[in-house]
Amino acid sequence: MSTTTAPSPAANAPVVNPWLVAMAVMCGTFMEVLDTTVVNVSLPHIAGSLSASTEEATWALTSYLVANAIVLPITGWLANFFGRKRLLTMSLIGFTVASFFCGFATTLPMLIVFRVIQGAAGGALQPLSQAVLLEAFPPEKRGKAMGVWGLGVVVAPILGPVLGGWLTDTYSWRWVCYINIPVGVLSVLMTKRYVFDPSYIKRASTGIDYWGISMLVVGIGALQIFLDKGQQEDWFASNWILGLAATALLTLVIFVMYELVIKNPVVDFRVFRDRTYSTGTVLMTLVGFVLYGSLVLMPLWLQILLGYSAYDAGVAMAPRGMGSFIAMPVVGTMIARFDPRKLLATGLFLGGATMFYLSRLSLAAGYWDFFWPQFVQGVSLGLLFVPLTTISMAGIMRERMGNATSMFNLLRNLGGGIGIAAVTTMQSRFAQTYINRLGSHVTAYDRGATGLTQGFSNLMQSRGSDPVTAAHQGYVMTFGVIAKQATILTYLQIYQVLAIVFWCMIPLVLLMRKPPKSSEPIVAH
Repeated sequence: MSTTTAPSPAANAPVVNPWLVAMAVMCGTFMEVLDTTVVNVSLPHIAGSLSASTEEATWALTSYLVANAIVLPITGWLANFFGRKRLLTMSLIGFTVASFFCGFATTLPMLIVFRVIQGAAGGALQPLSQAVLLEAFPPEKRGKAMGVWGLGVVVAPILGPVLGGWLTDTYSWRWVCYINIPVGVLSVLMTKRYVFDPSYIKRASTGIDYWGISMLVVGIGALQIFLDKGQQEDWFASNWILGLAATALLTLVIFVMYELVIKNPVVDFRVFRDRTYSTGTVLMTLVGFVLYGSLVLMPLWLQILLGYSAYDAGVAMAPRGMGSFIAMPVVGTMIARFDPRKLLATGLFLGGATMFYLSRLSLAAGYWDFFWPQFVQGVSLGLLFVPLTTISMAGIMRERMGNATSMFNLLRNLGGGIGIAAVTTMQSRFAQTYINRLGSHVTAYDRGATGLTQGFSNLMQSRGSDPVTAAHQGYVMTFGVIAKQATILTYLQIYQVLAIVFWCMIPLVLLMRKPPKSSEPIVAH
């Protein structure tokens, strides 16, 4: 592989192949994003191992997401304060060490503490890796850079349940944490060797915005817990959830107003004056909504309705990751030849089409009925994710790039949190509605319902039950059929909603400017 000079503004920066830079920053970032979903399938095992309930064990996931969300928006400020390379190295070391202690944890509180450290250390990796990649590659090859970055932040959460299920079933849930250690060590060594700060990254001499940081911690933390625990607590029926919502809303509104008027804000919201960036951020938030929301439904469909094991369900979901893995590098090369806005619109249309196709399936669906729509969906994610990140960052000044990538990643993650909360809420509400509708037909005057119930009763009598018990069992089994049909109808309706969200995003593409084909490097931290 030939050596290429990265277009860094730093006069004393050594000649580094940009693909080595990409490997250095993406190893750790891939594992960090993977950790947002890899623990999900291990929660029952974690609960049993640490003598906790499954509900208590979910704090191992919530604590990580909260810490991650708090650090994301201030990554640009932290990079200017500590230096980008130093911050990247410290984050990788912190994430790796915390991963070891997470696997070593002997109690749930110990695990939660180190998951907080792991999430906080990993929060800076996504925006830092994006900014470094945008700087390392020349403008005409920036699409390839975003293809590599997209592989990490899109494919990782899709592969997380597969890897987590395999490690947990084959070895132990602790290996879900231990697997990060060799990857983290490799990433630290490569970062120290191949990543360098550009000349405009200097230690900030201004004061620290303590008020801004404090409000951000409280507001983002309350919002993330609100999204994660809302459905579990029946949303606003719980005073605790109501208090979290009020705290998040009030604190974040004051935070935004405060950051807009002070001289040296910890988060610079002025970056949203760029119309293309603002539109791209809205689109990325909605993409996160659909991506993470749909990731909740598919394993439930496969496991609860079709009887797949956790590992088999993960394998059945792999085609989406395969499609993204193939599409993203290809789309990265296509951006230099085609208008990326057209690729983005095509990705949104295909994404909505696959969701609509899934909304037409039934309980008789087989493996291949899920394979092809998911594979095409993975391709659509490549078609929309790579152009979206490339277009959105095209007009951002390099001095503001760190702040821009921080907000971009934060809102994608928050969109994912909102998507998961919305899907779980719709799942509960729609299921109740369909059970009531279908159950209203189960009466003594409906020959189909009475015939079904009588058939179940006769079956149970043939297996040794007395007539009274068999009659009761017949009603229970009939309700099971109703609940199963209500569940599949619920999933189909939610997929219709997600398809509509995808298609409603297409007109927003018209608000985005076409990026220049070549220009002076305007990206970095």
